[in-house]
Amino acid sequence: MNSSDDVWKAKNALREYAGARRRLAHRMTGPGAGVRAADHFLANIPVAPGAVISGYWPIRDEFDDMAILRRMSLAGYLCALPYVDKKRHVLVFREWQPGTAMIAGPFQIPEPTEAAPEVTPSILLTPLLAYDSAGFRLGYGGGYYDGALAALRAAGGPVLAVGTAFTEQMVERVPHTAKDEQLDWIVTERGAMPFESKMVRKANEDFDVGRCDGARRARCVE
Repeated sequence: MNSSDDVWKAKNALREYAGARRRLAHRMTGPGAGVRAADHFLANIPVAPGAVISGYWPIRDEFDDMAILRRMSLAGYLCALPYVDKKRHVLVFREWQPGTAMIAGPFQIPEPTEAAPEVTPSILLTPLLAYDSAGFRLGYGGGYYDGALAALRAAGGPVLAVGTAFTEQMVERVPHTAKDEQLDWIVTERGAMPFESKMVRKANEDFDVGRCDGARRARCVE
């Protein structure tokens, strides 16, 4: 890609294809995909004591990450969901647990009310349309998650970006620019795959992730 305009066009072309693949995967995989992904998350992701885990409220055919959040909340971890600050064009994270009062956000996605305290996540579950073996994700074009990840990483605190998706959402290459933030992990209904980032190498120094086969760890299965 020679320019950001070329990348933008390539992303838009890929979104239509990726959206169709995700809809098919959603129909074919069934309602248990999120529960299986939660098992893989707990078995593979290095979650430090005191970690704050933010997820997202799934809409339409997005992968359902709420089983992960519910289990982490029940285990005593502080969990959160994002709300959209449209004036500043940023995501802000508010504390969530089962039973938290919710309101419809600017995009009609449920989010915690202003009564919920703001928190800073150290693990960020992200929705996506597609991902590749380098850890690049294709989102919806708003830039909210790239902006949130860039801000969290620039602040210097530990943060793991974990994409949650159907296995069939993997593509050969996601078009990207220097402004696109990479994932540290992907978790699917079939397993968990780490990407070779400095954050993952540091987090895994004392953690056994040995469930991966292949030079690129293209798939992880139990």
